[in-house]
Amino acid sequence: MAKKKIAIVGAGAVGCYAGAHMVQAGEDVTYIDPWPENVEAIRRDGLRITHIRDVEPFTVMPRALHLTEAQQLAKEAPIDIAFICMKSYDTAWATTMIKQYLAPGGYVVSLQNCMNEETIAGVVGWGKTLGSIASSITVELHAPGQVRRAAGKSGSRHTVFRVGEVHGRITDRAKEVCKLVGYADSAMVTENLWGERWSKLVTNVMGNGLSACTGMITRDMVKNDAIRHFSNRLGSEAIRVGQALGYTFDEVSHMDPETLARAGEGDHEAERKIDEHRLGEANRPGGGEHRPSMGQDMVKGRRTEIQFLNGFVVREGEKVGIAAPTNAILTDIVTRVERGELKPDPKHITDLRLN
Repeated sequence: MAKKKIAIVGAGAVGCYAGAHMVQAGEDVTYIDPWPENVEAIRRDGLRITHIRDVEPFTVMPRALHLTEAQQLAKEAPIDIAFICMKSYDTAWATTMIKQYLAPGGYVVSLQNCMNEETIAGVVGWGKTLGSIASSITVELHAPGQVRRAAGKSGSRHTVFRVGEVHGRITDRAKEVCKLVGYADSAMVTENLWGERWSKLVTNVMGNGLSACTGMITRDMVKNDAIRHFSNRLGSEAIRVGQALGYTFDEVSHMDPETLARAGEGDHEAERKIDEHRLGEANRPGGGEHRPSMGQDMVKGRRTEIQFLNGFVVREGEKVGIAAPTNAILTDIVTRVERGELKPDPKHITDLRLN
């Protein structure tokens, strides 16, 4: 039986990390990426994967195409599985680009932050759309062709990849995707894609924008009382919006959603429990020694996904009558930093005096 032909559209941190393990396992993977230096580095030196601990570095030599070379795919066997690993604002055009090269039974998987399945389905149809969450993966494309993970493998301690169909049923193709991402770390097929998506969204809402506008890494944000409590408010609002939209989720970064929501609303006992958990995580060896993806984007001068994270919470909240003022404030601050009107600084949050 011929191997499935896999395309990874977007050779960023998550796409490179997951795809490199697929290549290592012998899968047929083609990368397509818009960053010329990245493609050239992969072609010349391979794709290098390193971890902060416990895992030996390795290098693979995958096929990598410049975006302008994607038309070569028209002369080849069609793509069976396309992973979209672009930033959310690039989802629509990236899906449109790869759609024309899909096999009749081919399908597209969103392996991204934010909730992009609807955008993908608007291009290829709901029947060809799946999602995969990468939970607490802490990876960074720190140089062209080089990905570093600020941890070891999570394994049984934490399920990193959660793969699901939009309709919630367990299917053979969901199991197939689970096997592919499972080469990289622990993976499961979920019947609750939307709940898993919203849970990850809450996690991102609590840290990404804060890192982008303060310039801080996760550990330092958590250890700052004012910023941590502001972060709790962000998560609380996102949880209440998600609940109003009908999503169910069991945890948010190993925290009980209801306790986190109440902490952000000023419940002192809930706040004590959440603080204890978050500070405990930050004080572990290696805990929080990474910069969230939006913080990485700000350092690199890239466009951020703030409108697809905190801004998205605000807009979805308006639909169901749930205000998200803290998320609105952060969205405005990050947007101003991104435009160059402000420089990254913790004072953007600590001087708000909301805590």
